[in-house]
Amino acid sequence: MTARTVAAGLALLLAAACTAPTPPRSQASTAASTACGQPQGPPGAETATTIDVVEQAYFCILGNYYSGATLDARSLLTAGFVALTQELNRHGRDVPGATMPALTGDRKADWTAFEAVYRKTTEQVPDLRDKLAVVTLEAIVAGLGDNHAGWAHDVKRPPDYYDGDGYGLGLQANVTGAQADSNPGVALPPLFVTTVQGGAAQAAGLRPGDIIESINGSAPFIDGKATPAIAALYPRYPQARPVLLRLLRQATGRRWSVTLKPGLFQRDLAALQVVTSKLLEGDIAYVRQRGFAPDSANRVLKAVSRLRAGRTLTGVVLDLRGNGGGSPVEAARLLSAFVHGKVTAYLCTVDGTCEASRTDDTVELVNLPLVVLTDRGCASACEHFSSAVKDLRIGQLAGTRTAGIISGPAQPFLLSNNTVLSFPVKHHLGPDREVIDRIGVPPDHYVSLTPKDAAEGRDPALAKALTLLHK
Repeated sequence: MTARTVAAGLALLLAAACTAPTPPRSQASTAASTACGQPQGPPGAETATTIDVVEQAYFCILGNYYSGATLDARSLLTAGFVALTQELNRHGRDVPGATMPALTGDRKADWTAFEAVYRKTTEQVPDLRDKLAVVTLEAIVAGLGDNHAGWAHDVKRPPDYYDGDGYGLGLQANVTGAQADSNPGVALPPLFVTTVQGGAAQAAGLRPGDIIESINGSAPFIDGKATPAIAALYPRYPQARPVLLRLLRQATGRRWSVTLKPGLFQRDLAALQVVTSKLLEGDIAYVRQRGFAPDSANRVLKAVSRLRAGRTLTGVVLDLRGNGGGSPVEAARLLSAFVHGKVTAYLCTVDGTCEASRTDDTVELVNLPLVVLTDRGCASACEHFSSAVKDLRIGQLAGTRTAGIISGPAQPFLLSNNTVLSFPVKHHLGPDREVIDRIGVPPDHYVSLTPKDAAEGRDPALAKALTLLHK
């Protein structure tokens, strides 16, 4: 899962431990330290985030996070206090006593010192109390530096939202939203449109291959490095504002500016389907899988079976570009159709104790050559699958390196205000016990898309896959 999809797919279940009435303050500290468990039903209505909720999240992380036992908790408290003071400054309401207390490394004592200063500070700005608690908790979670850690709260959807709607500018670029959020350092210039989905982009006449030279007056790359400006291409509701783009169409040399207003747009039906398929020249099955959703492995295998009916297939192209991940169980199950008796990944604790994820050898083998198409949008469970294909030599990868967003499967924990904290309790390693997180899986055949390719409708990675399978 990417930073934008960490919370997606979590079962938001109500934890019984969090439904009891709030105890007196003398008992609340103990309760906050322990009442953090797996949800078991839909949560109730979200209530205010308070310092007690922040405390609960702090001890929940230390007690359950992958490296919680060895984590220097001072780093989390420092991150929280930095956010607190920055928010005060943002509102022009700095408080003289808002000074970070001395921390010793004793987790409980440090929390007590932190909480005392926090309460004295927020008592002086009561109108900001709710906002200060939110930014403090957000910063503590961000302080983990984990791409599968998040805090789901204050979730809003666009008005009149229905399945089939998209929200945004109506375009995709070669630098995805996941890259812009989680790993911008891997992005390469130029920035250009790869797909026009609808909405404002379509109305303004944008086309694949159009180069984006500036976003709201800022360059998307400086000295070859991606800038935060790119994130504006993927706005989140409801904070979205119009985005000013400066564009170049290389084929004609035209340069122009356009302002795109984010909004709802209806996506193409094919873009909504998790699995789509078609038969390619040479009796090659092409299957695109946009996510490892429940039952998606079976849908891929059924698609191959349908294409196989009445003919002899010569190979399978599995297109995982833009696949943001999902269920590691589905990844292992799909791998099981290409190899048996193998370890597909390891989930490890901080002390190095690892649990193997193995193939399900009840799945019937496809027995066809395999080429997998990957890109920087392939993340999480998609990287589980891709790394196993590479390490176990059950196929070849063509395209570009994967996202490197696979710290470990996120587990949900319900907080007392009915918000959900999520983070890995174990970290992921590939079949060869290699770290993939922040590194990604390199393709066997590096093939990148250029603006000219996009403009002319060419797919060089797919062309490479066909060449490999025709050998």
